[in-house]
Amino acid sequence: MIFTASQIAGILKGEVEGNPDIAVHKLAKIEEGEQGALTFLSNPKYTPHIYTTKASVTIVNKDFIPEHSLGTTLIKVEDAYESFSKLLEYYDKVKNDGRKGIENPSYISESAKYGKELYLGAFAYIGSNTILGDNVKIFPNAYVGDNAILGDNVQVWPGAKICSESIVGNNCVIHSSAVVGSDGFGFAPNKKGEFTKIPQTGNVILEDNVDVGTGTTIDRATLGSTILRKGVKLDNQIQIAHNVEIGEHTVIAAQTGVAGSTKIGKHCMIGGQVGIVGHITIGDRVRIQAQSGVGRSVKDDEVLQGSPAINYGDYNKSYVHFKNLSKLDKRVNKLEKTNDSE
Repeated sequence: MIFTASQIAGILKGEVEGNPDIAVHKLAKIEEGEQGALTFLSNPKYTPHIYTTKASVTIVNKDFIPEHSLGTTLIKVEDAYESFSKLLEYYDKVKNDGRKGIENPSYISESAKYGKELYLGAFAYIGSNTILGDNVKIFPNAYVGDNAILGDNVQVWPGAKICSESIVGNNCVIHSSAVVGSDGFGFAPNKKGEFTKIPQTGNVILEDNVDVGTGTTIDRATLGSTILRKGVKLDNQIQIAHNVEIGEHTVIAAQTGVAGSTKIGKHCMIGGQVGIVGHITIGDRVRIQAQSGVGRSVKDDEVLQGSPAINYGDYNKSYVHFKNLSKLDKRVNKLEKTNDSE
């Protein structure tokens, strides 16, 4: 697709400085920009690249004032990073909106119901009594199980699985190889020490505007529902266990695991490779640093690091002492030798 600088400025409500008719057809990082590319500048440390980039058009903040001559046309906006993200979203929407219709071979149950502008890719499967909203895009090799409900504008990417009884809200994205509604990890030991499967009879509910990353798994509840509230964003390769509840607009980075029945609050930020035990409550606006292990309930606004995780400030103070252990050891040995000689 080809856009002119003036068209892009219209989408972003920005102002053009330079040639409004110059056209772009691809995106690039500012340091790798070339003719026909669109890029952006938001981080000040990349400012030197704007004077050397060969990108045809560059999105910048309104307060940017060049100190040297430029070879790129500028589009000035309130927030360059946010505007570039908005443009990427617009581009993705335009690109995927062209996909419509049911490809063959694929399967859609006679009892399934679907809205306008459905796209069903080859080798996709739609189970019995499933309900799909308007403008749903289900890509090749994806699976939607019996009695599942998908809202409007949902995207289910290649190889993703939405298991039976799952409920997915509007504007959700389920990325490739993600599994929503798999069995929870429920087993009970018997007198012989053997583990017996506990049937997982609940479901998963994703509210509106939830993103589920590639390879992420969200288990159905034993009873009731595993719930991700509106605006939750999950990175790749995350495990969400049965009966977990995650509050609105919480984001979780890759390879984090959340054990069963834990409740996580709103607007939390959880780093990569964090482990969270089951049956605890994490408050609102909590920050958990990468590779932390959380084994207790956490109050609102706490910032944690370490394993077991402790207050972020306490962790940093303790780490200063940890780094100095070898020096302290030498001092102790020296004092002991002095005492022995006396």
